[in-house]
Amino acid sequence: MTTIELAYDSFGEPGDTPLLIVHGFLAASRNWRSVAKRLAEQQHVYVLDMRNHGSSPHAEVLDYPSMAADLLAFMDGHGIEHAHLLGHSMGGKAVMWFALHYPERVAGLIVADIAPVSYQHSFDDLVDALSRLPVDSIGNRKQAEEALAEAVPDLAYRQFLLQNLLLKDGNYYWRINLDIIQKNAHHIVGFPDVGDRRFTRSVLFIGGGNSKYLDEEAIYAVFPQAKIAKIPDTGHWLYVEEPDAFCSLVGDWLLAA
Repeated sequence: MTTIELAYDSFGEPGDTPLLIVHGFLAASRNWRSVAKRLAEQQHVYVLDMRNHGSSPHAEVLDYPSMAADLLAFMDGHGIEHAHLLGHSMGGKAVMWFALHYPERVAGLIVADIAPVSYQHSFDDLVDALSRLPVDSIGNRKQAEEALAEAVPDLAYRQFLLQNLLLKDGNYYWRINLDIIQKNAHHIVGFPDVGDRRFTRSVLFIGGGNSKYLDEEAIYAVFPQAKIAKIPDTGHWLYVEEPDAFCSLVGDWLLAA
């Protein structure tokens, strides 16, 4: 399997067992910097840009086996024998797949608001809306927000997505390849069959109290020693909505690992 060299940010002092943070779909390492800086008070933290996201290279394949292979190559390239892994949404599926296939490289596993299942929703309408954005004629970011408003009514989510819209030499462009994203979106909502693989060590799953993404039956079937914690009054973006509670859960788990 062909791997790519992942872009990353690093926080904290190097130590024996670092924490690798893996972002969600259409996000990037920059979305995790504030959380990473807080966790770096007790842990050396790497925040990665996954393939086709952030500053990492583009690749025609975007699925969980390829993302896990990239993580393994990153660890090998940085001399990391074992790491704690924290993944949110798409990143949560990536680290679950990694743990199931390379358990000997996992010191600890934390999964944020996702389960090892295929979901019924589709990203097709969202990616279509991004593709239709007239980037060639947009003069400022406010115009981009307004043009996307009908397809993405939530302002905070629009602003999140538009972090992928960059300005160079007076022209806006997408730093993500929307054609590749569109072709692979079904892999993101899905999760490959794990057969009889199980990860039998402790895993922390953190869910939003208002979110429906944590399928507890599916979690325990693959991660029988899982601990599930929910942060009240939060949704899928729990680490943004309640960073204090989120960092406290993660920090306590790492200290006990």
